[in-house]
Amino acid sequence: MIHVLHLPAQSAFRWVRRIKYALHLSRTRKMLARLDAHLLSDLGLTHEEAEREAVRRAWDPPGHWLE
Repeated sequence: MIHVLHLPAQSAFRWVRRIKYALHLSRTRKMLARLDAHLLSDLGLTHEEAEREAVRRAWDPPGHWLE
């Protein structure tokens, strides 16, 4: 038996958007961790800062995004 979760369309689209956003954030954090020191310097980041950002969970957005 298959159980179907009934959500209003707007709510379902909101969840899909959040999941896509979390996956995108996860991918970009992994890419950030692979940048070399020269490129990180161009961004104003150290290797340690990039690594710290890369290990954050996908549902944990950067603080400045919440302002």
